[in-house]
Amino acid sequence: MKYPIQPELSRSQLRQLIRQRRTSLTSDEQTAAGIALLEQIKQLPAIHDANNIAIYLSSDGEIDTKPVIEWLWQQDKKVVLPVLHPFSKGHLLFLNYHADSPITHNKYGIAEPKLDQTQICLIKDIDIIFTPLVAFDHTGQRLGMGGGYYDRTLEQWFNTGIGPLPIGLAHDCQQVEQIPAEHWDIPLPIFVTPSNIWHWEKAEKSL
Repeated sequence: MKYPIQPELSRSQLRQLIRQRRTSLTSDEQTAAGIALLEQIKQLPAIHDANNIAIYLSSDGEIDTKPVIEWLWQQDKKVVLPVLHPFSKGHLLFLNYHADSPITHNKYGIAEPKLDQTQICLIKDIDIIFTPLVAFDHTGQRLGMGGGYYDRTLEQWFNTGIGPLPIGLAHDCQQVEQIPAEHWDIPLPIFVTPSNIWHWEKAEKSL
């Protein structure tokens, strides 16, 4: 179900509105959504062929990724998590993640593995990147938090088709009619919500 958005809303206003939607979900609704999301992900053909899978630890009302992470471990998949790059501003590193990995919080208050150079997984070795998002629309556009971290990470994939397959994860209430896209936004080919899997042909970036 798409939730109509007033077209005159700015990107920052849209972020605020959708974040309010997802944070208003009850604990029981969040738990049910995380379980339903996993059932959808199990239907993705790409997930069964992948070995190294990037995902993230949920925050700020994002759909619960813990059931997915635990299932991936059960399937003997290698799970990696994003970490803010300490030297290259606006970029991400990906670190191997295990149940006993030390966790810290970055400058945004988001949980991430404590930086350990021995645990770095190169982007070329990642098969799938599950990306967080604030909102998505019927053209495959993704609205993030505004830092551009994932847009930079996925730029090579978008331009060349080489690199990990990006898949957006969201609550159903995060789908909107249209996102006011910018030229740097990287649209995604797949989004997964608790009720559906959305596929698009490779969308065009905004000019």
